[in-house]
Amino acid sequence: MSIIEKAVARLGDWTPPAPRSGQAVEAVIAKQADVLHGAESVLAALGSAADQPEEKPGERTLRYEELDLARLKDAGMVTPDAARSQIFEEFRLIKRPLLKNAFDQGPTTLRRGNLIMVTSCMPGEGKSFCSLNLAMSIAMEMDHTVLLIDADVAKPSIPRMLGIDGGLGLMDVLLEDNLQISQALIRTNIDKLKLLTAGRHHPNATELLASGSMRDLLDEMSSRYSDRIIIFDSPPLLATTESRVLASQMGQVVVVVEAGKTTQQSLREGLHHVEACETVSLLLNKTRFKGGSGYYAYGYGYGYGYGYGAESDTKK
Repeated sequence: MSIIEKAVARLGDWTPPAPRSGQAVEAVIAKQADVLHGAESVLAALGSAADQPEEKPGERTLRYEELDLARLKDAGMVTPDAARSQIFEEFRLIKRPLLKNAFDQGPTTLRRGNLIMVTSCMPGEGKSFCSLNLAMSIAMEMDHTVLLIDADVAKPSIPRMLGIDGGLGLMDVLLEDNLQISQALIRTNIDKLKLLTAGRHHPNATELLASGSMRDLLDEMSSRYSDRIIIFDSPPLLATTESRVLASQMGQVVVVVEAGKTTQQSLREGLHHVEACETVSLLLNKTRFKGGSGYYAYGYGYGYGYGYGAESDTKK
């Protein structure tokens, strides 16, 4: 039985927890056992939120947004100025194997490994929440920066979650030959975090995302800065066709699974649509595994490659 089949089979045993303030994710991503057992601690180092960060040479952005970190923290988000919390630690674990896949050099180096698409099977399963928290956590890395792209072009939610306006975005860059991506990027008061909104609505969004212009843009984003992770908050796999087109061009895909809601059938169908991506992982959202003494442990599994052939590992 493959790891994905095992994960699907276990869905029936998961039950969502009662809502708890400040905690919406209680399980982490599906990744390798050696990474799970040897994940190192992460040092958080950010400059003052009050100071506008310096631009990188060659990247001049025209827009700056001061994110309301207190508001985000109250909404249960990871923020650089917050005290350590359960969700803070969870996303520390979630990002480690993704970073390892993105930057490890060797015979198994992933093409475009730093392009990571976060999606789900259906709307409302927590993909945007996970995308934003993953980006926030990676922005705390000492050696990496992150660009969060709202690629849910039909129903963008990242600007709303952050409390900012949309403005120029991904669709505009693809549609306007004289518009450079640097002109649409948004700098923030989190030094290592930049944003790109979805931009204007367009009836041929799928075709634009499958175009040569998009391929060229992805190549540029993947190779321009050796330290950068690019996260795409993608549409749900079973709701639109855009996410399937994006998946075929990504180095890594993370599928958010909501315990007690995502069905086995929809997960199987959703995974079928991302088979073109070399590395597909599962992130189990809104669940808890009861352990002794009232504590809840986290479940880890790992799905890698076309056959999803790695063995699962559960850590308690």
